[in-house]
Amino acid sequence: MKENIVKAKSFAFAVKIVKLYQFFVETKREYVLSKQLLRCGTSVGAMVREAEHAETKNDFKHKLGIAQKEINEAIYWLELLTETDYLTKEQFESINKDAVEIIKIITSIIKTTKTNIMVNG
Repeated sequence: MKENIVKAKSFAFAVKIVKLYQFFVETKREYVLSKQLLRCGTSVGAMVREAEHAETKNDFKHKLGIAQKEINEAIYWLELLTETDYLTKEQFESINKDAVEIIKIITSIIKTTKTNIMVNG
């Protein structure tokens, strides 16, 4: 059976986000912005999991669309936390690289799914 790359990467991303949230709370005493990052950063993998068991192709596309929005929001919070000096540029680059890779994969899957829906109905 072929490995589901987006599933694996989004789960690994969620683990990093949880650890980053713990770092913010314990070390930086930051609770508000990091909570936003925690919510959207862990939601990506949850939506990918939901898409695995979608009832229709449109449902699959919709759930991945939500995952795409969540990873984009996570990138926003990462950028904001970096610009406000909660994250170093190096910390940002490390986790942002993963987020950008995930959004590219999800976007590609959505485009392919849209094409398949149009061609096959």
